[in-house]
Amino acid sequence: MFSEWRDSMEERSLMRVESNIEVAYKTFEMILSGDQVKDMLQAGQFLHLKMKNPNLLLRRPISIASIDEETCTLLYKVVGKGTEEMSEYEVGDQLDVLGPLGNGFHYEFLKENDTALVIGGGIGVAPLYELGKRLVKDGIEVTFVLGFASAKDVYYEAQFRELGNVVITTDDGSQGVHGHVGKGVDTLKLKPSAVFACGPLPLNMFVQSRFSEDEHVYLSLEERMACGIGACYACDTKKKDKRVCHDGPVFHRREVDL
Repeated sequence: MFSEWRDSMEERSLMRVESNIEVAYKTFEMILSGDQVKDMLQAGQFLHLKMKNPNLLLRRPISIASIDEETCTLLYKVVGKGTEEMSEYEVGDQLDVLGPLGNGFHYEFLKENDTALVIGGGIGVAPLYELGKRLVKDGIEVTFVLGFASAKDVYYEAQFRELGNVVITTDDGSQGVHGHVGKGVDTLKLKPSAVFACGPLPLNMFVQSRFSEDEHVYLSLEERMACGIGACYACDTKKKDKRVCHDGPVFHRREVDL
């Protein structure tokens, strides 16, 4: 019943799979084409994908990693039945897609030659690539600190290095700095004009605390979602006053209590 109500509320449309390849351990890059691309105006938004398996009722929210003239790129990690199904999609498959959804990153206050620190962890690194592209296009100097579990999980390193300085951290020390992203931030002598972050809760908590005195700090939250349009309140923030899918996923550090 809920899925029928949800679908009646959605403006549903199809996108075509142009590519779907594994780029790191259980991490896939999917390129989609469709009319929705012209509506993708913000870095940090997401798409809500309907699975073909009728037993998988809820759509899967997947961050938009890159936006081009006619295609968009999604990066996702296989962690369950839904993303496992996605990894099997082939070129030419048609996907039922809702989006783009959510509010993305704000950076219009930055000026040419300002500095930005961009911090990501795991699959939360994905939406930061489009953000980085846009910052660099506007003349912003960008430093990335990207955290992964292990060297086998690192993806898009070369693409990020084309945009700016990159510090890689791994939990097991198999590549880059040993430890979480905080250890990577410690290696920098940088007073950024703005900080942008996306990743699991501990990462966002670290950024919120470490840069508590900085004005321009923006966090993209990762939460389980149901409807994706703010109607079901399944992705409420801790204080129950905001919905990640509708009001976010990006928030100013003062907007959310982690």
